Amino acid sequence: MVQLISRAADELTTCLSTRSLNLYNMVQNDSHFTKKRSLYLMAKTGISPTRQEDYPAWYQQVVRAADLAENSPVRGCMVIKPWGYGIWENMQKVLDKMFKDTGHENAYFPLFIPKSFLEKEAEHVEGFAKECAVVTHHRLEPGPDGGLVPAGELEEPLIVRPTSETIIGHMFAKWIGSYRDLPLKINQWCNVVRWEMRVRLFLRTAEFLWQEGHTAHETKEEALEETRTMLDVYAQFAEEYMAMPVVRGEKTESERFPGADMTLSIEAMMQDRKALQSGTSHFLGQNFSKAQEIKFQNKDGGESFAWTTSWGLSTRMVGALIMTHSDDDGLVLPPRLAPKHVVICPVIRKDEERVTVMEYCESLKAEIAEVIYDGKPVEVFIDDSDKRGGEKKWYHIKRGVPIRVEAGPRDIQSNSVFVGRRDQPKSTGIDRSEFVATLVETLDDMQKSLYERALKLRTDNTHSFESFEDFSAFFTPKNAKNPELHGGFAECYFVDCPETDEMLKPLKVTPRCIPFSETEHPEGTCIFTGKPTRVRGVFSKSY
Repeated sequence: MVQLISRAADELTTCLSTRSLNLYNMVQNDSHFTKKRSLYLMAKTGISPTRQEDYPAWYQQVVRAADLAENSPVRGCMVIKPWGYGIWENMQKVLDKMFKDTGHENAYFPLFIPKSFLEKEAEHVEGFAKECAVVTHHRLEPGPDGGLVPAGELEEPLIVRPTSETIIGHMFAKWIGSYRDLPLKINQWCNVVRWEMRVRLFLRTAEFLWQEGHTAHETKEEALEETRTMLDVYAQFAEEYMAMPVVRGEKTESERFPGADMTLSIEAMMQDRKALQSGTSHFLGQNFSKAQEIKFQNKDGGESFAWTTSWGLSTRMVGALIMTHSDDDGLVLPPRLAPKHVVICPVIRKDEERVTVMEYCESLKAEIAEVIYDGKPVEVFIDDSDKRGGEKKWYHIKRGVPIRVEAGPRDIQSNSVFVGRRDQPKSTGIDRSEFVATLVETLDDMQKSLYERALKLRTDNTHSFESFEDFSAFFTPKNAKNPELHGGFAECYFVDCPETDEMLKPLKVTPRCIPFSETEHPEGTCIFTGKPTRVRGVFSKSY
């Protein structure tokens, strides 16, 4: 009981969460708590402001509290710190295997792209022109005021890649000569630059990390199949690893990738009920192959242009992970992507306890490290820093470590541990052997629980509309029956045309996608134009 009281006292001292309430109520008459109660009442969450008070500010505070990233000296860019990069590395590992399992190989292409390459495909260059960073000189020289000035003007400006269709297409044209060289399936992991000055870490930065897949095929049918296959890969990754439910569908013409014949996407709902485009797959037709001269000798001995695709997913997915699962105490991570699964916090009150407690924790760590989860050993570490017990606990809560384990002298006597799950408010005592034996089950349950929670949010906030008036009210807080619950995903019949786009602009709503359907929809009426249509789409405010 003494150890229990001490743990609860440390929690209250941190003034960071209401989750010590149960322990507080058990021992509120104990003198150890007399000076803690007023502090407890002053603060109730680890993150301020909360999601409800200011969602954008809450997001930035979660990133900071979890030590994921920070702004760099270069405006518009970010520094990804080890914990944040660890999440991205795990995403890379999973996706890289999925790409290779579907027949793709990794390669690398130049960061700099000649301006003339982008000019070959008119729609493509028009779509990216305003986002391009341009290199015009190749060296610096001392200036008249003692500083440095650009010198050595380039014969042709170089674009810092915003995407690589043009440079990869140029190389494909060299590599492909016959139908026997097809299909050609390449992926690269790299950074890209799209000049963006309104920074939101992970979600919108001038430079970001991503992967971009590029493929060339003999027939249109093969390229279309590739486009859908890679979207399904992204959806599988999002749902099975990120625990983030997504809607799969086709983008409207106004939302299509510049230069593509068709763009497919997965769309996820964040906790503020806005949509986040979370992965795209593009059927490029023969547009880029004609612009880049990607030709091959066909089976009849004639000459044909290749059918190409491209698809990409970026560090924006780290932002998606944060906004899908995190709470008012900080980051929440699905176990399948967490850099570490278990943290062990030794509880040492006296110096003479240190050796015994550390030996117990080290042996527990070794035991846990032998457990296989998701095809690899559980990632476990000991936090033996000199932080106070409560401070240490909330440090790991804010960083989203899935499982926290405390072990002290009394736990050793009973051969037990004190365990907390990041997705649940309570910590509980459990037999040590039982904890280890059920660890995989616990992690699996947490992964499933996070997915189901996110799916419920989407289901509860997706509504169908038959009139523009109701649709408009859904996205207008002052017209909503409950302003705090307005917005989400709106499903309705619509016609993809400029008139529809114009009606959406004042609402700051966009068509997210036309979801795939097993059967054709019966004929309905577009709520924007009044025209007959069989097309139903998902609309939302978005990031």
